[in-house]
Amino acid sequence: MTNILYRILVVDDEASMRDVLSIMLQREGYQVDVASDGAKAVGCLQEHAYDLVISDVQMPRMDGLQLLAHLRERAPETVVIMITAFSTTEQAVDAMKQGAYDYITKPFKNEEIRLVVKNALERRVLRQENQQLKKELEKRYSFAGLIGKSKLMRQVYSLVEKVAASRVNVLVTGESGTGKELVARAIHYQGDRKDKPFVPINCGAIPENLLESELFGHERGAFTGAIQQKQGLFEAASGGTLFLDEIGELPMMMQVKLLRVLQEHEIRRVGGTKNIPVDVRLIAATNKELTQEVAAGRFREDLFYRLHVIPVHLPPLRERREDIPLLIDHFLTQSSTPSAQVTEGALRRLLDYDWPGNVRELENIIERCLVLGNGSEVAEQCLPQQILSPAKSYCAGVVELPEQGFSLDDYLGEIEKEVLLRAVDKAQGTRKKAAEILGITFRSIRYRLAKYGLAEEDGEDEDDM
Repeated sequence: MTNILYRILVVDDEASMRDVLSIMLQREGYQVDVASDGAKAVGCLQEHAYDLVISDVQMPRMDGLQLLAHLRERAPETVVIMITAFSTTEQAVDAMKQGAYDYITKPFKNEEIRLVVKNALERRVLRQENQQLKKELEKRYSFAGLIGKSKLMRQVYSLVEKVAASRVNVLVTGESGTGKELVARAIHYQGDRKDKPFVPINCGAIPENLLESELFGHERGAFTGAIQQKQGLFEAASGGTLFLDEIGELPMMMQVKLLRVLQEHEIRRVGGTKNIPVDVRLIAATNKELTQEVAAGRFREDLFYRLHVIPVHLPPLRERREDIPLLIDHFLTQSSTPSAQVTEGALRRLLDYDWPGNVRELENIIERCLVLGNGSEVAEQCLPQQILSPAKSYCAGVVELPEQGFSLDDYLGEIEKEVLLRAVDKAQGTRKKAAEILGITFRSIRYRLAKYGLAEEDGEDEDDM
């Protein structure tokens, strides 16, 4: 690669400095532009993309640190080198903390500039190659938004490809947070209905008295508040796919009506008198064991077999731990700091954790680490307590009593401590919400947390509860 392919912007309020740097860098084969201050440099940045910016720290109108902040926001891939007089070295160090690659102190030798520029551009190329490699790996080990190279995930990909080409109903099963809607979208967008609507609805999130109207629509005057005719989601999805998430939460009466739609391929709006034909592929999802729901009489057996034509099961994350590094890379790439890295210690902790919240929990924790940390890495100290100190599950069953006996108070204390940790984690650190989850007062949870040394100041005030 020749240097002429690199474009460099030199920013300095001293004309002699601009000339020296411009001439020297052009002799090295670089394409060079100059600006007399930060404000003019911003104008250059609006017209061209630069591989490297060399900027003085102290300048009128907009100084080097202000220019650096602008570059980090608008052109984060551009490498920045600061030039400083000996008296302002401290400012240059601050600039490096804010993202500058290096700084050079005046007076400097030409060879020093050449070497720093060469190394900075090589680093930029390496960073671009790493990001490209990440994208290629993600593409290689992903399928329509799903990420993973494990045997279990490859089986899911294979099944999705097969069912996408058909029009049969599909039931996606798996624990919460495993990505069931991603599977539904993959089936839709890999099939011949990809140019038609994909319409999702969470059956457990809509009140029972509104669910029929949401699915089938209603006529004007069908009930109080029905001031105009409304199209339902079945009609909206006609020609495409309707995704019914949490199908296990569907009320029994709605199960009967859904079964009729699947049999007759037509719907009737609430308050309507005529049947409306619909051409909809149905994909349902649940985190429940529907066979148990059928046995318990909470789910219709005939509807179950209508939905269960082809089942697709998503494995929990703890059963495909080899996919965790790929998922972490994916979430980092999608973040506002795609060059961030995960430390070896943090990765080890993440691989050892059992992930009850699955992929969604992993995504939330990576986001948390980037916010609480310095944005450049996912480190151990940013991980939540349940990962750093995984507690033994004392809630799983009755303890086996040893011959010599044991301390009931200590045992119950461990149970209480674990339950408190789980509640606080589920409430994302908000003690008031954690107290509501446990059915206790804010004063009580504050006391209990303090008893086990778990209390943290989070700004909550009991008077505001």
